[in-house]
Amino acid sequence: MEQTLTLTDYMCQYNRGDIDRKELEGLIFKYILDNYLRFKPKGWNREDWVDYLCWLYPRMSRAIEKYSDKGTSFDAYISSLIHWSTREYQSRQADNTVFERSFWQASTADLMTLSEEPEYPETPPVLTGVKNSRHLLILILKCYYSVSDDFVKRAAPLAGVKAEKLQRLIDELRRIRLVRDQEIRDLKARIACQYYRCISFEDRMAAAPEESAHRAEMEARLAKAKKRLARMRKRLEGIQKEATNKEIAKVMGIPKGTIDSSMYALKWKWKTFKG
Repeated sequence: MEQTLTLTDYMCQYNRGDIDRKELEGLIFKYILDNYLRFKPKGWNREDWVDYLCWLYPRMSRAIEKYSDKGTSFDAYISSLIHWSTREYQSRQADNTVFERSFWQASTADLMTLSEEPEYPETPPVLTGVKNSRHLLILILKCYYSVSDDFVKRAAPLAGVKAEKLQRLIDELRRIRLVRDQEIRDLKARIACQYYRCISFEDRMAAAPEESAHRAEMEARLAKAKKRLARMRKRLEGIQKEATNKEIAKVMGIPKGTIDSSMYALKWKWKTFKG
């Protein structure tokens, strides 16, 4: 009957030069795979074990380099490595699951808001009370960042211009402010990612045992992530999304003073309306 070799036997063959490094790693990998019932954590099936071994394989090479025979057999050394690395692997898998769940949980509200086409009123409320067509045109250009194509078609007759001309003016403003608008979009995307990260840290902290090192680490990372999120939101608030009076004057081909006086009149009208 052929005697089954142990991991220590394979290491002895490697030390004698009977097998090379790649052969040793392959033999170790096959031994662990064939004896997965001895090593595998409770609840794992063979597929889980194979996935874990694929994750472990690059670390196995480093573990062989660090091994030194100081009263501990190579079998015991590998058993200890598997014991602790399976815990790390399970923790990483749990973190990934929590992160994915947190991401979709945070995204649900955004996805639902996009599920239906918004209804636009026949006459947008913002136009009520603004009878000067030039003032209305300047106001539309001022708010170009939030203007839709459908709104342009509805508002153009009230602003005393054709829809094509109003769209050209808006497109020119967007071209002038291309860099700034891209900065706003990029910052919004980063804020969304940071928000998902905060939720992930919260869930990972809640899933960790009380008074554990992992929970303390997640708590510290959550506090740091929240501070960064607050700074990013504050920065976004400080970025001017509306077109400047100078930019509007440039696309309309009129003096900036005309835009200034029109905006002053609109502000005064708004204050009177509120009062």
